[in-house]
Amino acid sequence: MLNIVILAAGMGKRMQSDLPKVLHTLAGKPMLAQVIDSARQLSPDRIIVVVGHGADAVRKAFADQTDIEYALQQPQYGTGHAVQQAIPLLVGGEQEGDTTIVLYGDVPLVQPATLKRLLEARANGMAVLTETLQDPTGYGRIVRNDSGQVQRIVEHKDATEQEHKIREVNTGILAAPTAKLKDWLGRINNDNAQGEYYLTDTIALSVQDNVPVNAAQPDANWETLGVNSRVQQAQLERAWQAEQAQRLLVQGVSLADPARFDLRGTLECGRDVFIDVGCVFEGTVTLADGVRVGPHCVLRNVTLGAGTRVEAFSHLEQATAAENVKIGPYARLRPGTVLAAESHVGNFVELKKTTLGQGSKANHLAYLGDAEIGAQVNIGAGTITCNYDGVNKFKTTIEDGAFIGSDSQLVAPVTVGKGATLGAGTTLTKDAPADKLTLSRTRQTTIENWTRPTKKQD
Repeated sequence: MLNIVILAAGMGKRMQSDLPKVLHTLAGKPMLAQVIDSARQLSPDRIIVVVGHGADAVRKAFADQTDIEYALQQPQYGTGHAVQQAIPLLVGGEQEGDTTIVLYGDVPLVQPATLKRLLEARANGMAVLTETLQDPTGYGRIVRNDSGQVQRIVEHKDATEQEHKIREVNTGILAAPTAKLKDWLGRINNDNAQGEYYLTDTIALSVQDNVPVNAAQPDANWETLGVNSRVQQAQLERAWQAEQAQRLLVQGVSLADPARFDLRGTLECGRDVFIDVGCVFEGTVTLADGVRVGPHCVLRNVTLGAGTRVEAFSHLEQATAAENVKIGPYARLRPGTVLAAESHVGNFVELKKTTLGQGSKANHLAYLGDAEIGAQVNIGAGTITCNYDGVNKFKTTIEDGAFIGSDSQLVAPVTVGKGATLGAGTTLTKDAPADKLTLSRTRQTTIENWTRPTKKQD
């Protein structure tokens, strides 16, 4: 059986924030959520989060995730003490293969492939995730014997001058036999410079008990970088964004500037996709062949068909567009928007819960909410579907081939028939019949002998 224990009890003083450190975001998610997502890829029998500072806020943030158990560490006496709090929740231990992995809520980017490699290294003993750094200052050092076997981990503050020269460091992440780990945690002490119970002391106990200690390494150094300050948070964010940009470039996506690109979810791209600078992708976004996204656009949970173009400064959320659609610049597509092939949504046009039919156009300054718009419809500038009476929402239907004149207000529920025309400035409160001109205007009047007022002189 597999347990995964995630340590998330620290205060994070250097973050200078009232929010628990593990709830600060990286790539659009709380750091703890990133760790939990990676942990789930191993299909563990139990995920245990050790909380302390901000425990209630952490529990609340994951209240809808029923596969998480919590252990409270209060007060905090080190990493070994933290894992001790999780012991009552660990499952298994009777079988040699029963394993517990320890991860950290502020080390958010460890990848599932690395964790699987760590599990493989633990097969005949225990395993630690190590890394070789050019500058290991501040890290616990991996001490090996003359045969290259891991013997113990010494913390930086407790290391000798000779041990400080070691460049292989401990990441803190380990995998151990569950039954043995419980035993070792009961035998560690706090006889060190910090007066804390170090989880790393279990390594020496493993050697003492003739349990082999193996090492595994991550594929990239950013996987094991922790976040203790806003500076480190920003640095890790850019490192992860650079990695995601690199993956897309390898897949054939064209990025105008990989350094000005943000992916906070998943992005699937077809062939010959182009993404300009400053774009943000959140949730699940799918871009088919030949899609072009202009500068400074935000796409959240969006699917775009082949050949569709999104012009600059457009904001799309929970929207779908078919093939060869033109969107923007400065367009806003809100949840429930569906754009058929060859349709156009122009500058300063907002759609919400609206279907725009094939070849239909709303090119200028319009709001279309709760509407079903057919094919080959022209929506004039300044058109509004008045869908809300202050309490309830109502639907507007505009059938194929209709022409809506500029500055029209359609007071829902209302239907514009097939091929109908609304004259400019119409306020439509009743259905407009098919193939007819409907308009509502007062008669234009010119006032003779009228003089524009002038300002009185003091």
